[in-house]
Amino acid sequence: MAQHIATIRQELPSGTRLVAVSKFHPAEALMEAYESGQRIFGESRVQELMTKYEALPKDIEWHFIGHLQTNKVKYIVPFIALIHSVDSEKLLAVIDSEAAKCGRVVDCLLEIHVASEESKYGLTPDSCREWLSGNPLDRYPHVRVCGLMGMASLTDDESRIDREFGELKSLFDELKASGHVDARAFVELSMGMSHDYRLALRHGTTLVRIGTSIFGERNY
Repeated sequence: MAQHIATIRQELPSGTRLVAVSKFHPAEALMEAYESGQRIFGESRVQELMTKYEALPKDIEWHFIGHLQTNKVKYIVPFIALIHSVDSEKLLAVIDSEAAKCGRVVDCLLEIHVASEESKYGLTPDSCREWLSGNPLDRYPHVRVCGLMGMASLTDDESRIDREFGELKSLFDELKASGHVDARAFVELSMGMSHDYRLALRHGTTLVRIGTSIFGERNY
């Protein structure tokens, strides 16, 4: 595992961070990665994240990368470092409310739907533009929107993946310059997984979410 982490890190340019996607893997596997120097871990189920948070070292930077239900927000807001998957204003409002109770400002990414699969979550590029044009983020002082997250289509067609990552990067650049987000805070672009992160690197991703290439196949 240590060699897998080291190999991936060598491919990442300065400013791009590795999120070790540890969902469905036991705490022992995470500890092995931790002992290899990995500090950022990504989870997609709240209960599993809570269990690992309690069991593992407290200097781990936890990222939530899955679909987040509003009724589960309160459990992770006290300690989460970054929520990648904000796909509605309703969810953002709940995060803001729970963060206010904790006296925190929680970093979040807006999830954008650029893939061809309907099963994936996220705002469409057009709906995101339209929503942000009304400057809604001013209403949520306990949330800091730091950028965008997206998943490309699950396909062997690299040209399609490349095009979808390009769309996400173009939207990121457009929004950063729009005046509707805090350009100083809007710095993260989360895209690229084990099978396609090298394509994401071409488009300036700052966070790659890699599980299988580190931990192997999951035991569901």
